[in-house]
This record gives sequence, structure tokens and C-alpha cells, in this order.
Amino acid sequence: MYSLPPQLSNDLRVLLVSCYELGHEPLGVLTPAGVLDRAGVSASILDVAVDEFDAGQAASAHLVAISTPMHTALRLGARVAARVRELNPSAHICFYGLYAGLHARHLVPALADTCLDAEFEADLVDLVQALRARGGRSPREVVLTREPRLLTRPRERSMNLAPRRPDLPGSDRYVRLAVDGEHRAVGYVATTRGCKHLCRHCPLPATYDGAFYALPLDRVFADIDAVVARGALHVTFADADFLNGPTHALRVGRELHRRHPGVTFDYTAKIEHLLAHPGVVDELQAFGSLFVVSAVESFNDDVLARLDKGHSRRDSLDVIRRCRERGLTLRPSLVPFTPWETRESLAQLFDIVASEGLIDHIDPVQYSIRLLIPEGSLLLHDSSLAPMLGDFDPARFSYSWTHRDPAMDELQRVLSDDASRAAGAVEPVVATFARMVEAVSPGLHLECRPRPLGAPPRLTEDWFC
Repeated sequence: MYSLPPQLSNDLRVLLVSCYELGHEPLGVLTPAGVLDRAGVSASILDVAVDEFDAGQAASAHLVAISTPMHTALRLGARVAARVRELNPSAHICFYGLYAGLHARHLVPALADTCLDAEFEADLVDLVQALRARGGRSPREVVLTREPRLLTRPRERSMNLAPRRPDLPGSDRYVRLAVDGEHRAVGYVATTRGCKHLCRHCPLPATYDGAFYALPLDRVFADIDAVVARGALHVTFADADFLNGPTHALRVGRELHRRHPGVTFDYTAKIEHLLAHPGVVDELQAFGSLFVVSAVESFNDDVLARLDKGHSRRDSLDVIRRCRERGLTLRPSLVPFTPWETRESLAQLFDIVASEGLIDHIDPVQYSIRLLIPEGSLLLHDSSLAPMLGDFDPARFSYSWTHRDPAMDELQRVLSDDASRAAGAVEPVVATFARMVEAVSPGLHLECRPRPLGAPPRLTEDWFC
């Protein structure tokens, strides 16, 4: 069992920085803040996704730790680190989280003194203890950089990972649930860590290698109770795949409904899990699930095989139709631009979306998503990618690639620009969809399933990575 070190003095000033976490209250800083509290260190929190960068806090901190659970957060965090170094050259700068672990060699020493990977809390406590022992001085003597490692049984499994919730102000500034013509407060809660699957475009396998574990139910519900007490009427489960452990998921859904019968929820699950566990999906719907996010990615079977998604085009259509029969909203996420997609298969994607009645279920930005290849990606071992793969771009923290058909790369830029303009103009989804169809396949006539009255439930944030 991992035990915390002796209580740490509060004279070490620690600043935890979140840059972006899908519009939610940032678990990436709330969780380590709770862990550090229990170790006797009261860390300050700064979320630059909703607040201005606080130069005063950055200038006075001994340790500035930047959360990087996703690619967007890493790119924004690099800017924060540069600003901190300018203001406070003696500060120890630490990146932590999934993307920090993958990109440690690009971050240390160029931008940071330390990088910690996805299971970072125990190492972060060690780092704070080491800095305190040196009085916060000479931070570059205290480098605990971790290379990506296999986390089959991390020390965090035996730690209390309950987030620190009460001190975060302004929960109304975060993502809301849009349903029945109103916006409702949302809580963001994790019930598991890792993922048991090895999808080749996903960053999780590079760190977890197919491992995942469930968080103790008593701590999960202490957190759910906390977000509901702060006004949440809906919970988004932050798990990479809520159905990695279907029995655990059912226990969570059942207890949530018992404790808070008026609170709804949503979760993310693979197509193959939604197919394999129809009874679980039905029960969760009865307990209050309003919608499910699933990484459909593409309707091109060649692309799905190369990504090792574990499902086919036919499987996706089966799940889409079963959800429609249930009255359960499915919100597919997509990666329409990969080296193996074609203009014909892309046109087919738009045709399926229209004919299956999914136009209002997919935010337009999804049609412009381009495959991201970070360090550690399993796709780097795919020989078919080699002719299209470029060098690693340290500014973008990803490998560049070009499609064999240059027109596909240009089309992706056109759709991306269109999605950005439409979001800024708050344009109806159907209008953006029609314009994108014309860009993909001029003159294409689609048979559209009649759209139901009322918009399907959704979160007010439309980004996924």
C-alpha cells in the first residue's frame, strides 16, 4: 500500500494550472489539489480556460505544475510554462498527465524541469517533498522526470484520489447540459482510470497498455454528492470508457439514481461495448442516462481496421438503430480525415448521418477532425503510414502527415474553417451540414430521415481532444 509521507509544511507555494478540460471543472487540478491537501499542502488552483493568467501567483510560486490530460491542454500549457519561466526563473515547472508523460523529452529541459505521466499523484507528492527538503531552492537539482511506463498497478490505486471541490468558484462558467430548452449545471466525475483496449490512434495504450482499474465506490459517491451539493443536475462520467467494467458501471448508475433520483448523466463507451452489453445500456438508461458518446470515427471498414477500433461499419449502424429504438441519444465522435479515408467514403459518411437521422446529434466540428499522431502512438508502427508520415513537430506536439490525395488535405482545411465560422455565428447545425455536404460532394442528394421535434440533449462544449 502507498502511504503519504509525513505531513508537508505549507511554506512551499504550489500552483496547479489547468489549461483546458473539455469545458468541465478541471479534474486535472482538483484531484491533485485534494491529494496535496491530505499531505498537508494547500495548493492554489488556476484554470486559464476560464480565468486570466495570474502573473502574481506565477511569480510567487515555488512549484508550478501544469495539467496536460489532452493535446489541446499540452499546447496551451507550453505557452503558460514559457510565461512562468519569464516571470519566475527560479520556479520549478512540472508538466503532468497523459500527454506530459508521452512528450517528456520535448518538454524537459526546454520548457520544464519535471514531467510526470498519467498516474502522477504519488510522484507529485514526492516532488513536493523533495522541493520542501531544499527549501524551494535550486529546482533543477530535483528532476523526477518519468518516461512513459506501463502502469499495470500504479501506486495511485491505493491512494485517496477524491478531488478538492469546494474552493473552485463559478461553476456556472463551465459546460452545461442543453436539454428541453434549458441549460443545467453539470458535474464531471471519474469512476475508472485507464482503458483495456488498444485502439491504435488513441494515446492511452502508450501509457496503460490495456490496463484499467475502478475507483472505490465510496470515493466516487463522495465526489458525486459533492458536485450535486454544488448544484449539478447532470453528471458527465469522465472515464475513457464507462463500460470497461460493466458491473462497476451498473453499481454507479444504480446508486446515483438511488441517492439523487432527479440527476441525469451521460457516459462514453465503445461501439463494441454498446453491442455486447445491451442489458447494461438499458438499465443505465432507466437510471437516468440521457445520451452516450461513442467513438464511431469512420464508416470506412479499412480505416476502422487500421485504427484497430474493434467494430465495423455494420456494428456502428446496428448501435445507431438500437439507440434510436430505445429513445437513447447517441452522439458519435468522428475522425473523418485519416491517411486512408477517401472522398467517396467521406461522402458516404455524410449520407449515413443524414439517412440515420444523426444530423442534430453531431457537432459540425466533428466533420473536420484530422488524425492526431502524438509521441507513443501505436500508428507509428504501421508501415502503410510511412510514405505519408512527416517529422515530429515540437511546436504542435504531433507528427505531421499528408494524404496521398492533396485535395483531401485541402478539404479538411475548408471544413475546419467552415465549422469555426458556423460556431462563431451560432448557425443551425443543419445549415452547416448542408454546406459541408456540398464541399465534399457537389450536387450529392441525400435521403434525410425526418428530424424529430426538439433538439437532442447535448453538452454546450463541442470539442473532444
